[in-house]
Amino acid sequence: MIARIAGVIALPFALAACQTFSQDGGMGAVQQFANAELQKEAPALRTEAEAKAARAKVEELLGRPLNADGAVQVALLNNRGLQAAFNDLFFAEALAVEASLPPNPTFSIARLVSRPEIEIERQIAINLLALATLPARSEIAREKFRAAQLRAAEAVARIAADTRRAYYRAVATQQSVNLLTQAQSAALTATQLARRLGETGALNKLDQAREQVFYAELTGQLATARQRARTERERLVRLLGLWGGDVDFRLPGTLPALPQQARALPLVEQEALRRRVDLQMARIELLALAKSLGLSRATRFLSLLEINGRYDSIRERDHGERFSRSGFEIEFTIPIWDFGEARTRQAEQTYLAALNRLADKAVSIRSEAREAYRSYRATHEIARHYYGEVLPLRKVISDETLLRYNAMQIDVFELLSETRQRIAAHVAAIEALREFWLAEADLGAAIVGGGSPSSGAAERTGAPAENGSKGH
Repeated sequence: MIARIAGVIALPFALAACQTFSQDGGMGAVQQFANAELQKEAPALRTEAEAKAARAKVEELLGRPLNADGAVQVALLNNRGLQAAFNDLFFAEALAVEASLPPNPTFSIARLVSRPEIEIERQIAINLLALATLPARSEIAREKFRAAQLRAAEAVARIAADTRRAYYRAVATQQSVNLLTQAQSAALTATQLARRLGETGALNKLDQAREQVFYAELTGQLATARQRARTERERLVRLLGLWGGDVDFRLPGTLPALPQQARALPLVEQEALRRRVDLQMARIELLALAKSLGLSRATRFLSLLEINGRYDSIRERDHGERFSRSGFEIEFTIPIWDFGEARTRQAEQTYLAALNRLADKAVSIRSEAREAYRSYRATHEIARHYYGEVLPLRKVISDETLLRYNAMQIDVFELLSETRQRIAAHVAAIEALREFWLAEADLGAAIVGGGSPSSGAAERTGAPAENGSKGH
């Protein structure tokens, strides 16, 4: 009978708050984000069949020169850190389901033997406070699970943005290597010719030294560029989650061409506030804290309320007579010293801190969106200036200088000086184009989410450009 009473008490609360595990573990919302914002797949690999399908897709993408979108897709399929973020989501769902379940009743049985009698005591205890607050606690758990889904979506956005940045850096450094390799090959031919002319007396030692030092400088620049290219490629490899033979994937020799027109985003701040996944997550966490604060206030004076049903069976040892007794106990705390004020104030300050952090994040997101958009527009103008003005003029100067050198109107020093400046201009143009694509990736991250932007100023002052400009 006690068990029936406990079931009747617990049933309404259990039906009102009980949750079950979803079929996808909450990944539906994450995949929807990846499809809508990135146009990519971001599956959780929970079965061998899913892992094989992802592996087949990765092999297909690695079988041809990898572009930026392909690199992002490989990372979303193959990055184990991202899979760990999905495991955290499944763990959060388990916590949400656990929080929605009513507390288990506690059963106890005792057998007491004394000289005149034997007593058997049975008891069932139910936490009525936990049952009464079950709907509220279950709702809070659902909000936390929703925040966990957005946290997983933010991990997807972060991996995608970091992969794009690493991809553009890797391609740009390799393009610089290709440029310097061609220049070194031409310089080597000129050096060998200068050496032969010097042996015949047609070229003095000063001009020979100028040819040789130009080749030596290019060799140093090329070695530096190759080291940077290896470093940037390894960073990309780590984000793609590759090892073994997969690390020999192919990258294109040049960066993507500069778009003719930059995107116009007059409402970039509003777009960021509407779409930033970390801001949505902060709002949901704040809502969960508000509900927790209300629950703390509602249970301020009562932290424990239990009802215990008892049934005792007693038998006299001498005469064998039996009799029983039943009843119940109610256990609750009396707020003599602790009136729940400390617990309530903790909940209040936690809520207010989250509210202030949300406001601060909104201000920061507005600023990040403005900064990213301005950088995007500025880097587009700079790259267009290099490819539309600087490089065409450099070609004219180079062609005219070579004609005058062949006509013996200028000496070798002027030709070498022009060659140094032309190489430096090409390296600077490559870096300007790289900065535009990095700014484009940063703009997407500022609007959708995906981590802090890259440090474009530090990247723009690369060693090859600095060394190449010394010959001015």
